[in-house]
Amino acid sequence: MKKNILFLLTLTMLVFSSCSQRTQKSKSPSFDVDSALTYCHQQVTKALEALQPYDFTMMPRNILAGEQTWNCRKASTQEWCSGFWPGILWMDYESEKGKVNSEKFAAAIPLDSLRKIAEAYTDSLSFIASQPAFDHDLGFITINSCLKGYEATGNDEYKRIALAAADTLATLFNPTVGTILSWPRHVKDYGGHNTIMDNMMNLELLFWAAGENEKMRNVENEKRLYNIATRHAETTMKNHFREDGSCYHVAVYDTLDGHFIKGVTHQGYADSSMWSRGQSWAIYGYTMVYRFTHDQRFLGHAQKVTDIYLKRLKETSDDWVPLWDMDAPAGAPKDASAACVVASALLELCQYVDAEKGQTYREAAIAMLADLSTDRYQSRDRNVAFLMHSTGHHPAGSEIDASIIYADYYYLEALIKLKSNLLR
Repeated sequence: MKKNILFLLTLTMLVFSSCSQRTQKSKSPSFDVDSALTYCHQQVTKALEALQPYDFTMMPRNILAGEQTWNCRKASTQEWCSGFWPGILWMDYESEKGKVNSEKFAAAIPLDSLRKIAEAYTDSLSFIASQPAFDHDLGFITINSCLKGYEATGNDEYKRIALAAADTLATLFNPTVGTILSWPRHVKDYGGHNTIMDNMMNLELLFWAAGENEKMRNVENEKRLYNIATRHAETTMKNHFREDGSCYHVAVYDTLDGHFIKGVTHQGYADSSMWSRGQSWAIYGYTMVYRFTHDQRFLGHAQKVTDIYLKRLKETSDDWVPLWDMDAPAGAPKDASAACVVASALLELCQYVDAEKGQTYREAAIAMLADLSTDRYQSRDRNVAFLMHSTGHHPAGSEIDASIIYADYYYLEALIKLKSNLLR
């Protein structure tokens, strides 16, 4: 199977301090990725101090307005954010480990201690290997914890858990429809098989597991997992998007014959609106699918969904962080988490496209990170998170203008990607 990232070693790998796309800003601010990574490590250290005495089964989820420390939720398959905190710890551990022989190395917590804490939080998710699927979020939970831990340590137990989770996730695939069911509990609510755009993110677990099965010469399971992931991406590409490349949050399919019924929203402003984080899942998801398949259809679609996002962002936002929905009324809250997801995605996508477009995407990603790293968005002394001003579920009035764990996760991931590119 063809996989792994093919990097374009061109001038697109340079840091650009200006951005020709934005008429309201002739230059994007200078950006120091090392300072941003140091800041994240300092915030992780403060968060770990505040979380003591540790209950490794309780995972940070949000910090609401006026609060200073993480509100935690019990790790479970019903808590889709269970894997983000372990993932942050693993990324911070790897980032700090890479500085050991650097003059800039000044870890606020011993690396051995940081690793042990990351292991303890990750170990608390081992139940994933033996539980049936509650919904599609097995990917979010496992990719961000076990796979990050496996990359950092080579611990075969993490690999075993992730492989089991992939097989469990695959049980939600409906071959008649061609997608993985997102919310089994909401089938009656939507009147059919529902698939949400967020589900694109979970395909990474299936593609990874397919590759591992190939190494183990388990050809049948390799093909099964790879084909499920590819079919899901194809069906979603066909039905989940409007002509301009913007996406619905939820696609509803007939459970009997599989035909597409309608596209609606669950967390967006309206069925016809562009919910910013939903679009960010699409950008990241199709970039990732291209990484594993090298299928030009997916690369073209990744660019299409990116270009409409950047166009609408320019029209609706005063900076590089979107409103929670691009069609929300003026004065609506921002969603920093969407900007973090897009920045991380663009730092990969820029390497797959031609030099001119790659430059545009890279400039945009750096400008997003620069804005996110200002006093307007960084939490700094106000709380122990990295960032403020994310929006979770606006229609439900949940996590409005808050610090949210997945914003921090993708912010740190994007910073590490940028640092890695600069070092090449």
